[in-house]
Amino acid sequence: MTGPDRPRRRRARWFVAVAVAVVVLGTTSVVVLTRVAEGTSGPAAAPPQVETAEVTKSDLSDAEEVDGTLGYGAETSVTGRKPGTLTSLPAAGSTISQGKTVYSVDAKPVPLFYGTLPFYRDLADGVDKGPDVKELEQNLQALGFGGFGAPDTKFTSATAAAVKKWQKSLGVEQTGTFGQGDVVLAAGEIRVSSVTGQLGGPGAGELLKTTGTGRSVTVKLDAAKQALAQVGAKVGLTVNGTETTGTVTDVGHTAEQGKDASGQPNGTLTITVTVNLDDPKAAGSLDSSPVTVRFTKDVHKGVLSVPVGALLALAEGGYAVEVDDHGKRHLVAVKTGMFSGSKVEVSGAGLAPGVRVVTTS
Repeated sequence: MTGPDRPRRRRARWFVAVAVAVVVLGTTSVVVLTRVAEGTSGPAAAPPQVETAEVTKSDLSDAEEVDGTLGYGAETSVTGRKPGTLTSLPAAGSTISQGKTVYSVDAKPVPLFYGTLPFYRDLADGVDKGPDVKELEQNLQALGFGGFGAPDTKFTSATAAAVKKWQKSLGVEQTGTFGQGDVVLAAGEIRVSSVTGQLGGPGAGELLKTTGTGRSVTVKLDAAKQALAQVGAKVGLTVNGTETTGTVTDVGHTAEQGKDASGQPNGTLTITVTVNLDDPKAAGSLDSSPVTVRFTKDVHKGVLSVPVGALLALAEGGYAVEVDDHGKRHLVAVKTGMFSGSKVEVSGAGLAPGVRVVTTS
């Protein structure tokens, strides 16, 4: 069809009709957007669908992120004190518990005892009382060699008899006396991290290195930030992409020269901080892995927060959020506080828990 009877095509430009009043720094700005159509009129279009999130009230924390390493904690050297020839050594990665053989000299086993007080003398019937005697008796009793009553500081003939029974179980000479180098001492079960001794080599000197059996995270923390790490404090951890938590178990008191990624000194001083995983399963089967550790710097309790993606920068300066009240939207100027991850602390007129705001994430 041509000519004047041909119907004209109508092109319309659509705009959302919204009136918003924003109070910023004591002034009011009113923005009015209307729908304009050429040659026609009609009902206003509904506002487009958008993603919203609730204003929440919770505690927010500011954290300092530091690189750490998942492993088995600090290594301890095991030094042999028995003359002779090494005839057995444990395999790296093996675990050894109380009473089990750590290594052998001249085909005689040197087992593991639990304790924290080094055996500083040989023990036999008639020696002076001492805490080392009690530590010996505690281990003998735990391994099933008693008969001396409750462990105490006195080495008696009953103690000597128990030592002989223990020596018989090891297949060594039954003297009833206990030598300083007869055992390896550790606070608990150990894991062999590396072996430095060699079969056929001397039984004295450094033989191997051990760690605990529980995986932990070691952090080289800037000594100037030592206040961030407190024994017993909770920290956030990211292990192989998994978010979990840990507890600070040890904070070093000796500053060491910091090193860069290539192992060269970087001019900083660091202290070693040890963190145990609250859930050991979070590390999976990994023996070693980089870890991100988040130490809490500050906490704001009971504050309102929204996703960071809800913030709108205003031309007048500052920020606002767009409140969605059952499809009706208006801007509210906000004052921001702490940023914590994907959340930001906000305060503004009419904001309360449960209020929904437009967000991009």
